[in-house]
Amino acid sequence: MNSQFKRGVIEMCVLKMISRKDMYGFEVIETISKEIDVNENTVYPILRRLTQQKLFETYTESMSIGAPRKYYTITDLGNEKMREYEKEWVTFLDGVYRILGGKMNEK
Repeated sequence: MNSQFKRGVIEMCVLKMISRKDMYGFEVIETISKEIDVNENTVYPILRRLTQQKLFETYTESMSIGAPRKYYTITDLGNEKMREYEKEWVTFLDGVYRILGGKMNEK
């Protein structure tokens, strides 16, 4: 699969997951990797970029054992971007299904 396309899909997945609940980096990787072949070299740059774009904010929580964890929480701007991505994704998938002969939302 094209790496740019895969990164875009993973970015959308990261946004969606963190829109559901605050997560720390390794938790994001573990959760996504159950469904999609992904590693930290893909996810951490996405987390940093989305934070720089103000789609996420971060906070730190101390742990009883080990180092503190950096959690990501979605911002209002992030939620807005997530809704935009979801609309674009559904439109994209509808077109692909129609082209491939599927029955998604036939027109």
